[in-house]
Amino acid sequence: MLIAFADRPSDSPVVERVWRSHSEQAGSFHSMATCNWVMVVSRLKGQVFMTVRGPETRASIAECPPDGEWIGIHFKVGTFMPQLPNLALRDRNDATLPAVSRRSFWLAGSAWEYPSFENADVFVQRLQKKGLIASDPHVRSALERRPGSTSRRTEQRHFLRASGITQATARQIERARRAAYLLQTGVPILEVVHDAGYFDQAHLTRSLQHFVGRTPAQVSRGEGQLSFLYKPDDLRLD
Repeated sequence: MLIAFADRPSDSPVVERVWRSHSEQAGSFHSMATCNWVMVVSRLKGQVFMTVRGPETRASIAECPPDGEWIGIHFKVGTFMPQLPNLALRDRNDATLPAVSRRSFWLAGSAWEYPSFENADVFVQRLQKKGLIASDPHVRSALERRPGSTSRRTEQRHFLRASGITQATARQIERARRAAYLLQTGVPILEVVHDAGYFDQAHLTRSLQHFVGRTPAQVSRGEGQLSFLYKPDDLRLD
């Protein structure tokens, strides 16, 4: 395996998962589409830097350097950094924050210590207290299908502004990622078609090729390294 991942749940109400990874050799992997934005601490060739990465609406090929270490904070859909909107960060338009030293980086006029895998929740709590991370309650209501006081059009506008993608795109991405997870755990392709709500196998294949970068059979066989994938929440996005 090119990259080894480990992850854990988070106590923070704005964080979905915290993960870490390392690479032992150089190579390329399939970066899957994702609805979430992430803050990533990279350690490469003696350098440390913080990157803020937005959602990705399609699969892409990413290059992996050897002997790298990463820590990622995977934020929930509906959260965002007001200074760095998800719409501007979407599809690999990453923002690398200025480094102060090997221990800290610069954000919003202050030096911040790089978070670790263990203290990421405390780091996020500090960001929230400074108003550097916000949440849009309209998005959570839309995800959980709670009745709201706003119109459908207003809800869609909130969703795009907060998450950087449309609600329809989010639904398609989450369905594809759920299908990929099921395939990786050994669920037969035809069962995945039904369980993930696809019309037929051809529909599943088109979706996975666009959002995952592999066919269902390739995912089932474990062909090619994929980016971070975890058991998805069963939130309804339609």
